[in-house]
Amino acid sequence: MSSPPTPGTVYEIAPRTGVAFTVNKGQRLAVIDPRGEQVSDLLAFNRHDIDEVISSGRTLDYASRIFLTTPDPLYSNRSNVLLRIVEDTVGTHDFLLTPCSKDTFRIIYGDKEPHRGCFGNLAAALETFGVKEDHIPIAFNCFMNVPINAATGELKVLPPKSKANDHITFVAEMDLVVGLTACSALQSNGGSFKPIHWIENFGKMHRGDDSACFLSHKQKTVGPSKNPYRKRA
Repeated sequence: MSSPPTPGTVYEIAPRTGVAFTVNKGQRLAVIDPRGEQVSDLLAFNRHDIDEVISSGRTLDYASRIFLTTPDPLYSNRSNVLLRIVEDTVGTHDFLLTPCSKDTFRIIYGDKEPHRGCFGNLAAALETFGVKEDHIPIAFNCFMNVPINAATGELKVLPPKSKANDHITFVAEMDLVVGLTACSALQSNGGSFKPIHWIENFGKMHRGDDSACFLSHKQKTVGPSKNPYRKRA
């Protein structure tokens, strides 16, 4: 079991929900798996030009490999560095697969009434910042375990290797809008849905679901009705 990052204000994303918030250049963002085996989809946009967004293709091209860790940069579609990994207690993440969606659950899982997934949660949370559904690219999937068969290219989705309090920390290389989820796909998360925590100094938060909640330094949960960041009608 890992120790969590330096204490600060800790925010929780409830299972199968998502949030969006701003991060200033030079600030650190720690994404924490408090219980273990839980994926978090991360998106980043240039706060001053939403058309500039995190790019899997450019990042992996420049890294010349598909598995990223400290001190790898995450590039935008304009080849600018948005985030840089500065601490990683797991070392296994995915940057190939798209955010899960209602179509994921319909096509892969065969669900008749599918959940909107990380894609829908991200779209709802990021809407306030002017992000449209068609602007949502492949996310950096923190803690997702997707081994690849070197001979056939076959992908498998296995339970994350993350244990309780494992985390990955980024530093922002420009002012950003960040979208973050507690992943909604059962197979990706070891068969159960769990929360995600993060630590950061940021501005107003916009959520993809009203069940997201705020935690204090002592990790005391505040219900949605008392959540100071709750999105009002």
